[in-house]
Amino acid sequence: MKKLDLYILRKFLGTFFFAILLIISISVVFDMAEKIDDFLENKAPLQAIVFDYYANFIPYFANLFTPLFVFIAVIFFTSKMAYQTEIIAILSSGVSFRRLLVPYLLGAAIIGSFSFVLGAYVIPPANRVRLDFENTYIKKRRETGRNNIHMQIEPDVFVYVRRYSSLREVGDDFSLEIFDGKRLLKKITADTAVYDTTTQGWSLRRYTVREFLDDDRQRIEEGRRMDTLLNMKPADFKEERKFFETMNNLELDDYITEQQQRGVGNVEEFLIEKYRRTASPFSAFILAVMGLSLASRKVRGGMGLHIGVGIALSFAYILFMTVSTTFAINGNMSPLLAVWMPNLVFSLIAIALYRRAPK
Repeated sequence: MKKLDLYILRKFLGTFFFAILLIISISVVFDMAEKIDDFLENKAPLQAIVFDYYANFIPYFANLFTPLFVFIAVIFFTSKMAYQTEIIAILSSGVSFRRLLVPYLLGAAIIGSFSFVLGAYVIPPANRVRLDFENTYIKKRRETGRNNIHMQIEPDVFVYVRRYSSLREVGDDFSLEIFDGKRLLKKITADTAVYDTTTQGWSLRRYTVREFLDDDRQRIEEGRRMDTLLNMKPADFKEERKFFETMNNLELDDYITEQQQRGVGNVEEFLIEKYRRTASPFSAFILAVMGLSLASRKVRGGMGLHIGVGIALSFAYILFMTVSTTFAINGNMSPLLAVWMPNLVFSLIAIALYRRAPK
């Protein structure tokens, strides 16, 4: 690396971390002002507020806004260099614009790698502590049950529950079907299925067992209670608030695979989280190229125009990401396409801006 690369890299990283520190400080102040009444009302311990909540709040939001502040940092310090004629001097000395891009890409690689490791392996366990604190002292709400659950718990064994209550650990209108290929061998229905924490099994209340025999005959058995050991657990029926944010990449992959094997269809949010953890760090490269291409040229509006355009493009990126992921969750769009589409579109914008940048 040359002195010029180190000079630009120091400016890049220094501006980025200063901007992150500034916005996180402001966010903590506003968040505390909003939640101070909840802390006092629910008698949250000071140690828990500092170490369980804010110590995990800060890295989560810092990583969440990393792409945005990569862009703003590049716009800010590059625009300042342009108006001090440093960019003109660099290009006039024989350094090509492509070569000038190298320290920017290196800075984006450092920040992107750091962001990926944080988002994939460090922040998820921290989110468990933070969300547990929120559920205990702020929202006073635990995970909620789900309705109309169909899933496969073993090969050729399917379960249906009309409604599951997480507070009572009870599933209403339970049904279990056992197949041999396409032939239905046995069907068990029950008014309720209750989880027994002692035996870690399920107790079926007011049940009916139907065995389908040859010659269209059936054997029917009814009773008030049947204790069973089924390959399912209460967590399979719960929809925890932001549950996917508490799993690292390995846990997330295992969970998605397990749910898909069971035939559970509503895994879009988990797939979006999986792909976002890769797409978000990669966007640092795209936004760094856009920022340099925009801010390296002197314009009549000055640095304020560069920053204004940069902020507008940043919020357009966030809006685009929000809309596309909403279509993936509620529509038929592929989660992979939904997450990567903003990067693809803004890559085309970055290429167009790069071609128009001063050479």
